[in-house]
Amino acid sequence: MKNTVTKVTTACFEPALDYCVVKIPRWDLNKFVGVSKEIGSAMKSVGEIMAIGRTFEEAIQKGLRMIGQGMHGFIANKHIDNIQKELTEPTDMRIFAIADAFANGFTVDQIHDLTKIDKWFIYRLKYIFDLGEKAKQYSNVQEITDDFMRELKRAGFSDSQIAKIVYK
Repeated sequence: MKNTVTKVTTACFEPALDYCVVKIPRWDLNKFVGVSKEIGSAMKSVGEIMAIGRTFEEAIQKGLRMIGQGMHGFIANKHIDNIQKELTEPTDMRIFAIADAFANGFTVDQIHDLTKIDKWFIYRLKYIFDLGEKAKQYSNVQEITDDFMRELKRAGFSDSQIAKIVYK
């Protein structure tokens, strides 16, 4: 059977190129007394997760739910106290600080300047944030159109994450 993507190799030879894999370190820094939460060149990770999705957005949201910090995905989490500090001094909460930065009006360029994270990733995170903001216009889940629900699901929103956004 021919691979539907390459049209050359067989399907058993290689997987179709319709997925994205994201690996995220598990920090679990709260388990250790006196350890700095700032992330630098020293190895502090206690493991990692691997999430697979059809889009980067889906994979990153799945991964963030799996890292064991009680988060719902990229958005709809507890808020970060000192956003500017979290963006400039990387910790295990930095990605969640990016979500809060968007909520506080930071632009992609401002976040890039503070974090030095490639803008491609920041734009993808902004897309997730914008979908969450759009979902806030609904007063219950049943009002969400089928097309918008598909868009939310393609971007990795879980059912509980959508409910948390809508019923807030």
